[in-house]
Amino acid sequence: MLKFTMLKWLGLSLLAVILDQLSKLLVSHSMQIYQSINIMPFVNLTYVHNTGAAFSFLSEAGGWQRWFFAALAIIISIVIAVWLSRLKSHETLLAVSLSLVLGGAIGNLIDRLAYGYVIDFLDVYVPSWHWPAFNVADSAITLGVVLMLLESFGVGKAKD
Repeated sequence: MLKFTMLKWLGLSLLAVILDQLSKLLVSHSMQIYQSINIMPFVNLTYVHNTGAAFSFLSEAGGWQRWFFAALAIIISIVIAVWLSRLKSHETLLAVSLSLVLGGAIGNLIDRLAYGYVIDFLDVYVPSWHWPAFNVADSAITLGVVLMLLESFGVGKAKD
C-alpha cells in the first residue's frame, strides 16, 4: 500500500504532468508550427516539434529514437517511483527533486507516444543566440536535477 508521503510526491509529479500537457495543448491549438510570438525581451513562444532528446539530440536519426527515448523514460520513471517509495520522511528536498524529474519525464513520454515528437515552445535567447526550445516538462526535469545536486551538497539536510 502506498504511504501518504509517497502519494504527496506523486501528486507533485502529476501537477508537473498536468501543467506540461495543458501548456502544450494551448500552444499546439493556438499557434502554427514554427510560429513565434515575442512575450518579453529575450523570450519567445516558438512552437516546434522535437523528435530527438535534449537539444534535439538524435532528432535526425530516422525514427528509432522515438521508441528508444520512450523506453528510457519508462525505465527511468519506474526507477524514480521505486526510489521515491523508499525515501525517509525527512528526505524532503530529494523527494521534491525526484518528483519533478518524474513528472517531466512522463510529460515528455506522453508526447513521444502520442505524436512521435515532443512539443517545445519556450525560446530563450540573447541577441541572436537561441537556447534550444524547451517546455514545462524540460523545466521540471532541470529544476529537479538542480535540486538533486543541491541536496547532494548538503542543502536541506538536517545538521547533526
